[in-house]
Amino acid sequence: MQKITILKGNIVFTAVAEKFEVYADSFIVSVDGYIKGIFKTLPETYQNEQVIDHGNRLIIPGFVDLHLHAAQFPQCGVGMTHQLLQWLEDYTFDLEREYQNPEFAEKVYTAFVDKLVAYGTLRSCMFASSSTQGTEILFEILKKKGLGALVGKVNMDTNAPDFIIESTAGSLKGTEYLINKYKDEPLVRPVITPRFAPTSTSQLLKGLGDLAIKYGLPVQSHVSENPDEIAWVKALFNDAKNYSDVYHQNQLFGQTPTVMAHAIHLEKEEIELALKNNVFLIHCPDSNINVRSGIMPIRQYLNMGLKIGLGSDIAGGHKIGMNEAVVRAIQLSKLYSLEHPDDKPISISEGVYLGTKGGGEFFGKTGSFENGYALDALVIEDDEFTSERYSLEDRLERFIYIGDDRNIIARYVEGNAI
Repeated sequence: MQKITILKGNIVFTAVAEKFEVYADSFIVSVDGYIKGIFKTLPETYQNEQVIDHGNRLIIPGFVDLHLHAAQFPQCGVGMTHQLLQWLEDYTFDLEREYQNPEFAEKVYTAFVDKLVAYGTLRSCMFASSSTQGTEILFEILKKKGLGALVGKVNMDTNAPDFIIESTAGSLKGTEYLINKYKDEPLVRPVITPRFAPTSTSQLLKGLGDLAIKYGLPVQSHVSENPDEIAWVKALFNDAKNYSDVYHQNQLFGQTPTVMAHAIHLEKEEIELALKNNVFLIHCPDSNINVRSGIMPIRQYLNMGLKIGLGSDIAGGHKIGMNEAVVRAIQLSKLYSLEHPDDKPISISEGVYLGTKGGGEFFGKTGSFENGYALDALVIEDDEFTSERYSLEDRLERFIYIGDDRNIIARYVEGNAI
């Protein structure tokens, strides 16, 4: 029997980055979770179906976060004066070892997933920790909540404290166990996850690439975030052309669908390889400010045709709400344009696009309300003064800039209320 979901309200989304699609006081219809159309008057076919009427509220696509660290959730806002590598050493590794304790993992991951729901992040690509058992707990919590996610057990076998790394064989074994358990799940699936090249031996990278190809799984990691990190990679992998090539040599850079976080300091050859292999580059503006990594030249990348998504990158980023990432991406593009006048700042519609359909493309058809897309939706309520005075586009912009979880009164993943 078909499941039909019909929402009524003020529908706003970005089918393309340059403009908003606006349907005031309209119906959006999904069948078995996928959109059949937006209508001013409900077609006769659906006249006898239940309508969830959200009145004058906004209905927008759910947010998509393509890079965050679930295990770092308790660390948000801590150590923000450090640069990347020192921050990992002083704070992150010590926290991540705690996920070997299942009670700790259950408690923290439950709070983390509840916060994702609250802030409207309905799809995300996330790192867990190196603990197989802890990562398994995260899978189960996400499944129970009904969110869409790609979840990666973090793989690392060198250049980190002994209490958090694993043997190469042990790291691969844990990853393959999770793959076999969750690869056929509809909403929460595994993603191959080397932490980053410096904490991986060549043997581990090769083994992970082999798993990605064997099971046809996506890949996530970090690339060219910080100058010190890049120098470290060159010293460790002197047979590679550049940072991206370390992954590419091991079937981890576009041989299967791939997201690479940060990508601030890419060489020309790396950009060409990312374009050729359809690698998604994830802009994490808050994190890049906090740990002083630099500013992604996002306008240049967009003009080149690179695939770009947004990430909160908690806990390098201190805010989990993706509306914050949209705002900071816009603000950083404005700052960047002061020194690079040819790089026009990104607009509000472009920012929303990156945080919805742009990132959603990595999951398939989500992040938009076009026909055939998943009905992943948020219902936004603003104050009476705002709703009476401003256009629907202005109301959405105001929510993006100053809204939070209190403004989101309903959430739907593939047409199911969560």
